Parts: sequence; C-alpha cells; structure tokens
Amino acid sequence: MSRKARILIVEDEEAIRAGLIDVLVYHGYETDDAADGPTGLEKATSGTFDLVLLDVMLPGMNGFEICEKIRAADREQAIIMLTAKTGDEDIIQGLSLGADDYVAKPFSVAQLVLRIQAVLRRSRLGTGAFDQFHLGDDVEIDPRNLSGRCGTRTLSFTRREMDILEYLGANPDRPVHREELLSRIWGYARNMGIETRTVDIHIAKLRRKIEPDPSHPRHLITVRGAGYKLLVR
Repeated sequence: MSRKARILIVEDEEAIRAGLIDVLVYHGYETDDAADGPTGLEKATSGTFDLVLLDVMLPGMNGFEICEKIRAADREQAIIMLTAKTGDEDIIQGLSLGADDYVAKPFSVAQLVLRIQAVLRRSRLGTGAFDQFHLGDDVEIDPRNLSGRCGTRTLSFTRREMDILEYLGANPDRPVHREELLSRIWGYARNMGIETRTVDIHIAKLRRKIEPDPSHPRHLITVRGAGYKLLVR
C-alpha cells in the first residue's frame, strides 16, 4: 500500500481549517494543522510533510515570515500560500520568499484540490540532466547541491528554481512557453485554465540570481511571444 501524502494546514479561521481538513482527508491525504503562526512554523520545521498549505494572515507570525523560515531550513519543501490579498505586491512577496504557488481566497475547493494534486505530482524531468553546467563565463550551476556561483557571489536555489533551470537547459534549441513550464515543472494539466503569475515571478527571481544585470538578461532570455530560453555553454 502506498504511503498517503501528508499535508500541513496552517490557517487561523476555524471554519476554513476544518473544511480543508475534511476535503483533504476525503481525497486520501493525511493532515495536520495549526491555528497560529508559531505553531505552524514549529510543526513545519520539525515534522515531515509533502506539502504545507500556508495562510498569509496569521496570529503571532504571518505566513511570509513562516515561508521564509521554512525555505531557509528546507529548499525542497512544497509550499502553497493561501491569501486574501490578491495585489501583485503580496503575491510577489510570497513567491519571492520561496512559495511554489499561491491560491487567492475565496477559492474553489475543486480548483484548490487540483492544484494540490499538481504540486504533489510535479515533474522533475530536468533533474539529473546535468552534473554541473555553465552560463557564459561567469555563472556555474550545481544542480545536485541546489547551488551555484555568479562571479564572486555564491548562489542558493530552491528545488523548483533548479527544476526550471534544468528543464530549460535540457531544451536549449527552442523557447519554452510558460504553459509548458506550468505543465512540466508544476504538474498543472494544460486544460486546468490556471491563472497565475507563478512562472513569471520565478523567472524574475532566477534572473536576480544568475544575471550580472537582471534588467538586461543575457543567460535567461525572453523570446517575445514564444517563451524563455536558457543559453547554456
């Protein structure tokens, strides 16, 4: 019998938390939960979870702080943020701190379950394609250790960021469209109709790491109307 995926729900609104527990247990997941920030952080960093479902507005410590601390401890932990704030600034902040994706409240339970399923089954088709690779003369990427170097700067990547780099690096002769990245890296079916800025923000994060001048990228470029290309040496 295969192991059930474990999901930690960090949500202070009791009705939402109870509803999420019922829905996820119905879909075959094991759950644990926390109603405040400090308890959520303690459980997330001391337990073993396949996914952390993390609300932004929490008593004691907000979801952004928790996300940052989880990511500092574990660069591979899957995190989906639940936010009632749909403004670009809040979405960018959550993803920039290391969340894999976000879902805005109020959300469709069916859509949330689909996105959870997608994150849990996400492809890592690029993983293992390279031991190390170079971008130009100034950037070295080490996929196995989720690390790298840009000039004199030491780089650290999340698992998701490295999956993107490896997938793009394994397809050097063509631009990869954002929908393909959502499908192959995030595991979202192409007919899900996902509206998300996740890909764009992850690309921006990567450019801040690997580009000497992120405003004029020369390694991770945009091909207008076609997608993204990684120029691997």
